[in-house]
Amino acid sequence: MSLSCSIDIIIEVQQFLYREARMLDDENYDEWIKLLTDDIHYWMPGIQARYRKDKNQIAPDRMAFFDDDLEYLKLRVSRAKQPSAWAEDPPTRHFHLVSNIEVEVTVDPNEWVVHSVIVNSRLRCEDDKMDMHARRKDLIRRVEGGALKLARRMIILQETVLLSKNINTFL
Repeated sequence: MSLSCSIDIIIEVQQFLYREARMLDDENYDEWIKLLTDDIHYWMPGIQARYRKDKNQIAPDRMAFFDDDLEYLKLRVSRAKQPSAWAEDPPTRHFHLVSNIEVEVTVDPNEWVVHSVIVNSRLRCEDDKMDMHARRKDLIRRVEGGALKLARRMIILQETVLLSKNINTFL
């Protein structure tokens, strides 16, 4: 059972996630990277369709679409900006919808566990549309200077089979 947060913290965390979504929509990746802590773990495990009694639908020792630290995220951002990133020319138009934000206190007064759901719509050219639906569990930390930063992100896709042609996106 989680303890409740103050409304001020809830609003601040919501605004942080909305601002992050706008940065991703605008492909403002250099600013987005600044929202991450040095020890970020950005993880999107593969989901397996298993019987209800099997509680191991998600396991760290199985396949993951992303299992990134800060250096690898910076590398992904760098590659996305290269002229040779032909898969993104013309660029994908992104739309991140973040909702159902729930903020939980932790034992550390400067960290919060944040649950949310996300829809990422990506459109390319005239008729290429891809949607991804996911639940997220984040750890958001207040760092020196008072800013909020993302320290952990676990992204749980709702699809067990990736229907998109690629995942050239951040969720």
